Amino acid sequence: MDARPHASRKKRKGRRPQTRKSSELPTLKAQRGKAESSSPSPHPKRRKVEPSSNSKSQPGFLEKMRMRLSGGHFRMLNEKLYTCNGTEAFNLFKDDPQLFNVYHAGYQEQMLHWPQQPVNTIIKWLKSHSSSLTVADFGCGNATLARNVKNKVFSIDLVSNDPSVIACDMAHTPLESTSIDVAVFCLSLMGTNYHNYLLEAKRVLKPSGWLLIAEVRSRFDPNNGGANPDEFCEAIEQLGLSLLSKDFSNKMFVMFYFKKTVWLELPILFYRKKVPKSKALNGLN
Repeated sequence: MDARPHASRKKRKGRRPQTRKSSELPTLKAQRGKAESSSPSPHPKRRKVEPSSNSKSQPGFLEKMRMRLSGGHFRMLNEKLYTCNGTEAFNLFKDDPQLFNVYHAGYQEQMLHWPQQPVNTIIKWLKSHSSSLTVADFGCGNATLARNVKNKVFSIDLVSNDPSVIACDMAHTPLESTSIDVAVFCLSLMGTNYHNYLLEAKRVLKPSGWLLIAEVRSRFDPNNGGANPDEFCEAIEQLGLSLLSKDFSNKMFVMFYFKKTVWLELPILFYRKKVPKSKALNGLN
């Protein structure tokens, strides 16, 4: 007869109970619940009843699963938009417009967790200025800005789900040169060639026109691979826009306020210090 079962039994008999670490408690609870559900309960009245297919909690569970799937798609699309150029992004959504809906559903879900949304900061800024200012909203999403101000707003994005939204590559818009008073980028400086979007904004801006940029704060953290904010601003100034102010007071996003000024278009610009584009603008990716 094989003696191993007896040896094993003696070993278990003399073994002292071990204390589990607190970090193992969640796993222990899950295993315990599984064990209890597979053996008869001494207290049938306390036995957990699994919800049936007609239970009211079932739609809630399915909705949570859909939200998780949507969140996963959003993260994949978000990564794609940061690592491709504007033309590729435009063609991606043009071939499958449903992806645009998935992306913006995930975007809205993310915004629900922000105590303050940057678009509201921009809306407040516009309301503090003349409503006669013409605005170009680059990467408008669901055109929240246009719906909340009295200004004439050209809403621009890769896909148009609304007649008021212009669908195009943001590096090549149909807007006329020097026709816009305020150009806005609200969490929309994405892609490997986003500096072309800034050049397009400069093209359509009137002399003394405003450029407002709202971006995720972590993208300007040099200690974690983000861009140096001072070098980023200086690189944009080399494009022909002057920094008037920047706001790092919010924990989630930062605001930059630039202005297109006439003197920056003159040859005197060339004596100023040059900042490599790859170090400043591309460092934001």
